[in-house]
Amino acid sequence: MALQISATNPEHPAVLLELPWQLPLEEWPEDVLVPLPRGISRHVVRYARAGEEVIAVKELAERPALREYELLRDLDRLGIPAVDPLAVVTGRTDGSGEPLEPVLVTRHLGGSMPYRSMFETTMRPATMHRLMDALAVLLVRLHLAGFAWGDCSLSNTLFRRDAGAYAAYLVDAETGDLHPRLSPGQRDYDLDLARVNISGELLDLEASGALHPSVDPVEFGREICARYQGLWEELTRTSVYPAGKYHHIERRIRRLNDLGFDVAEMQIEHSSRGDTVTFVPKVVDAGHHQRQLLRLTGLDAEENQARRLLNDLESWMATQEDHAPGDPLAARPEVLAHRWVRDVFRPTVRAVPVELRGSMDPAEIYHELLEHRWYLSERAQHDIGLDTAVEDYITKILPKARETLQTLEPAVPED
Repeated sequence: MALQISATNPEHPAVLLELPWQLPLEEWPEDVLVPLPRGISRHVVRYARAGEEVIAVKELAERPALREYELLRDLDRLGIPAVDPLAVVTGRTDGSGEPLEPVLVTRHLGGSMPYRSMFETTMRPATMHRLMDALAVLLVRLHLAGFAWGDCSLSNTLFRRDAGAYAAYLVDAETGDLHPRLSPGQRDYDLDLARVNISGELLDLEASGALHPSVDPVEFGREICARYQGLWEELTRTSVYPAGKYHHIERRIRRLNDLGFDVAEMQIEHSSRGDTVTFVPKVVDAGHHQRQLLRLTGLDAEENQARRLLNDLESWMATQEDHAPGDPLAARPEVLAHRWVRDVFRPTVRAVPVELRGSMDPAEIYHELLEHRWYLSERAQHDIGLDTAVEDYITKILPKARETLQTLEPAVPED
């Protein structure tokens, strides 16, 4: 059987053909591999360079490879945070013509880390709580979309910094199933698997001495259940309000927006006596602040990053009200947002040397600078300004944190 590459982008097959598919993945030469930290996997996984991209290559049987490829494409269409599927390579043979396992190719998620790499230094309990929050949000989003994961765990997740919190991404969809809607039993099964898997993974870390002594692995396994149930209840519960008190509905919608979700479809019914109104959010979409920031500025960021940038944009807009009297167009939000990106966001981020940025993307850099500005202003008891904060951050903070901030991945040429 001849080598076949099924890819999502017509440019990928030509680049992928240059890789040594005639070798088992374990024998790939160092000159094509990228030394990135890998999580635990039941399959052989390697990171490699393909043109200007870093890719993850996983060996597995043809049917599950094709199935996972399609599931990851479905998740991408649904807007669920997951690794980006690029191709499935089948028909591999070695030098003597013996068949080799097919591979699934995904794009490496820049700035992400597997959980074991995050525990190379003992992680504080507060940080672990943020990981549980991120994983609970991911699981809720999957379930709202009708996706039963079948193997929710820390090992099957990648984490990225998100303005003081973390964003979780699904890595392994091999055991997943997509349905029009999940039953309570399907959700409970996924949640129970998550509890058992997470407790087991933390017990393993405890045995190796990599877990903070105050962390109880069993309690943290239960924590994912509590955080999931609380978020699911808030997103899906039915509310009954007095008739005419429609501001209660608006308040509920704003609360969902604060959690990072939009109500895309709702059901509102009056009681038979007309004295109450029942409100049910039927379709809830994540990414409220992401969409708002993208619409106004064209910047693509994680949800918490977007929330922080929007707050800064709003504060900046309030200082610009009198800068163009007589020109109503100049005061439009989209015009002001464009000016903020051009005059504030981009110059601020560019002031941070590329070699000191590590794995932080522009939105995370800007968030860090805003945090440092707040800290210095609190200490000085007055606003010290963004320029002063940037200078202090570059000269005093980044050099000390260089080992933490620098990515483990090699530089990849920008597009």
